[in-house]
Amino acid sequence: MSELVDVALEGSVLSVTMARPDKKNAITNAMYGAMADALERAEGDTAIRAVLIQGDGDSFTAGNDLADFAAVSQGARGERHVTRFLKSLAVASRPLVAAVQGNAVGIGTTMLLHCDLVYLASNARLITPFVNLALVPEAASTWLMPQRIGHARAYAMFALGEPVEAETAVSIGLANAVVPPDALRARARAAAEALAKRPLGSLQHTKLLMRDTARISAQMAREGEIFQERLMSAEAREAFAAFAERRQPDFSKVAG
Repeated sequence: MSELVDVALEGSVLSVTMARPDKKNAITNAMYGAMADALERAEGDTAIRAVLIQGDGDSFTAGNDLADFAAVSQGARGERHVTRFLKSLAVASRPLVAAVQGNAVGIGTTMLLHCDLVYLASNARLITPFVNLALVPEAASTWLMPQRIGHARAYAMFALGEPVEAETAVSIGLANAVVPPDALRARARAAAEALAKRPLGSLQHTKLLMRDTARISAQMAREGEIFQERLMSAEAREAFAAFAERRQPDFSKVAG
């Protein structure tokens, strides 16, 4: 669906690579569609026993393409594949491994909450600036993030948009290990290949027992409704206009 996502099956590991380095891997609607297709493929193919998610260039992803957001806030219509991607994350039974370098913004961080193993390059920074854009978090992160790191840290990440550096991310339980940037992909692939050699049935049941899929899906749906409302809000229009005009947004005279 998108030439900006490379999908390749090597052995039993399906790699899904965001390949838009000139735009810091900002994710377009078509890219979401391609990534959703890849996760759906993994669920239906017994030859695929693990999925590796990564990004080309110096950033994992800058998050959602703001041009897409701005278009929706102005009333653009059409299927938004991000919903399909999020649902695929929620129900994925295959082990998901992530290799993260540079900035992981917005969904670049929240998708990691659905990955079973996360490896960070030493230059990785996890950033969730949803409130800065007059939006709300997604990917069930409003439930998963406080569970993982506690309310205080989660609220600071969401409401203040405070970046979390790689070493801190590991220390608070958001990732498994920090590795040198030039060793990142090899480390993550080795982990994915190790998982691919484990008994798939046992891995699937273990993952299911560790995750409340129904609760996650319900939270995603609740977030999605509010997120859509926020996209159409005057505050969001101001945030996107300020971004396009390279200025600080002024929410003081904008109704919520």
